[in-house]
Amino acid sequence: MFVDHSKEAPRADISAVAALDEPNRRRLYEHVVRQPGPVSRDEAAEALGLARQTAAFHLDRLTGESLLDVVYERRSGRTGPGAGRPAKLYKRSTKQVAVSLPERHYELAGRLLAQAIEESETTGEPVRSVLHRKAHERGARLAGPEQADALAVLEANGFEPRRDGEAVVLGNCPFHALAREHTQTVCGMNLHLLRGVLDGLAESGLEARLAPRPGHCCVRLDPAS
Repeated sequence: MFVDHSKEAPRADISAVAALDEPNRRRLYEHVVRQPGPVSRDEAAEALGLARQTAAFHLDRLTGESLLDVVYERRSGRTGPGAGRPAKLYKRSTKQVAVSLPERHYELAGRLLAQAIEESETTGEPVRSVLHRKAHERGARLAGPEQADALAVLEANGFEPRRDGEAVVLGNCPFHALAREHTQTVCGMNLHLLRGVLDGLAESGLEARLAPRPGHCCVRLDPAS
């Protein structure tokens, strides 16, 4: 998941994964997601042999981490006055959680490649040309109108930027495995992505160029000429 402004999303994913380290909480999560419909606290507690208060505590923690969603339904099927209060029920969240160290963003690469193939089939423009344009557009959106610091944007998106004199080297490639197997395609995409970031940061004073070296991203940011 490429973020547009901060590290909050990756930190939230790490917190969510850590929440499942507690055995009863993990059992409750696995029980809820296996059910065909939403589950009440009483149902979950009975199924796992837990006290209702314990089940409620862990279910609410899972909800707080966005791993479960809460819905309210009347189990009796009755409506109107006298039907009683809707029951609080839990179901799998629509949120997707993924944590990788070092940070990787293969979903973004897949999305850009799919867009390039589809547009190329429609317009006849070469796939690589479309890919480079789409990557540049995405990079410009990552920079965003409120961003001014290139290193902050790059850090927020997993590139691990480090100053090297007036230049910036990138200690991590978010597309590492793909870049190793499809170097020309992925590194070209990455180059245009980072050019888009820099173009979105009008005052960055840097330009992106290919400079592959072991243990680093294939792109280096040098002072603009």
